[in-house]
Amino acid sequence: MKSVGNESSGVCQSMSSILPGFPGARANVTRTLGGMTETNTATAVREQLAALEDPRVRAVNERHGDSHGVNLTKLRAVAKAAGRDEAAAAELWSSGDVAAQLVAILMLRPKDRDAEGYDAMLREAGSPKAHDWLVAYLVKKSPSAEPLRQRWIADPDPVVASAGWALTTERVAKQPEGLDLDGLLDTIEAEMRDAPDRLQWAMNSCLGEIGIRDASRRARVLDIGERLGVLEDYPTPPGCVSPYVPIWVPEIVRRNES
Repeated sequence: MKSVGNESSGVCQSMSSILPGFPGARANVTRTLGGMTETNTATAVREQLAALEDPRVRAVNERHGDSHGVNLTKLRAVAKAAGRDEAAAAELWSSGDVAAQLVAILMLRPKDRDAEGYDAMLREAGSPKAHDWLVAYLVKKSPSAEPLRQRWIADPDPVVASAGWALTTERVAKQPEGLDLDGLLDTIEAEMRDAPDRLQWAMNSCLGEIGIRDASRRARVLDIGERLGVLEDYPTPPGCVSPYVPIWVPEIVRRNES
C-alpha cells in the first residue's frame, strides 16, 4: 500500500480554441519566462521541464506511480515564473505529461474551473501526484467542493471515489455539521478492507479523522480499525505516526490534549 496523501491531523482533447473544463482558453500568449520571451507560455514551460528532467528523480517517482523526473522544488519555481495563466494551464494539462499537469495545477486558482471542469480534470489526471494536487490545491478550495464530494464519493471508479472520500475527510475536519457520520462509518466498515489501494487509503483517512474529531464515536472507530486491520503493517519511518487507526487516533488525540 503506497501513501497517497498526508495525514489530515498530524494528501484529452488537443488545444484549439476551447477545451472541456477550460472555458474560453486560447493557446497563444506572450510572457517572459525564466528570462526568455516566448510567444507561447506552455511551450516555454515544457522546454524548461525537459531541461530539468533527472533520471534519478524519475526512478524514485516511478516507484510511487508518478512518471516524471523533475524535482518538485524546481517544478514549483517554473510554475511561479510562469504565473497565473488559464490558457497555458489548459494546454499543459491537455498534454497528458505528468510534470506539465503539475505545473498547470499551480498556474490555476480554485475559482478558475466549475464542477464539470474539475470532474474532467480529475478523470484526466495522469498520476497519483496530479490527482492529489488537483484535489488539495484547487478542488478543496473551490465553490464546487461540496457538489463534487457528493458526486465523486459514489463514483464506480475507485480513483474518482477516493477524491470524494478526501473531500469528505476535509469536511469532517472543518465542517462536520450535516454529515451522516454513522453512515460513513457503516460504509467504511463494510467496504474498506477490500477496497483498492487509493480508495482504501482515503477511507482510512476519513475513519481516523472521525475518531480524532468526535469523542463520542471514537470507540467505534478504534473497534473498526482493529477488526479490519487496514494498514496495520504499514512501514512507518522513525518519528512518524503510523496510519493504522488504533495507533494513529490515540496518538493524535494525546498530542492535541497535551
